Amino acid sequence: MSLSSVMSTALPGMQTEQNRLLTAAGNIAGSGPMSETGSASDTDAEIDLANELLNLRQAEIGYKANALVLEAGADLWDVLMTIKRD
Repeated sequence: MSLSSVMSTALPGMQTEQNRLLTAAGNIAGSGPMSETGSASDTDAEIDLANELLNLRQAEIGYKANALVLEAGADLWDVLMTIKRD
């Protein structure tokens, strides 16, 4: 596996996790308060807040993991450039 393929894999992974985060955050924000009758609306019943919070946490972990891959790739690139100059 080349350095370029590592970097080109991490970036789409970060974008995927960002989309996952936005979707979960939108679902949580859109769940809204109870209706005037005191019962949850139909959309609230469809959204499991615990699941959405779990999705937020998983997206955060995935994003951080991909960011570490990019950082490691950049460090490796720096080492390779140092070796090439010497």
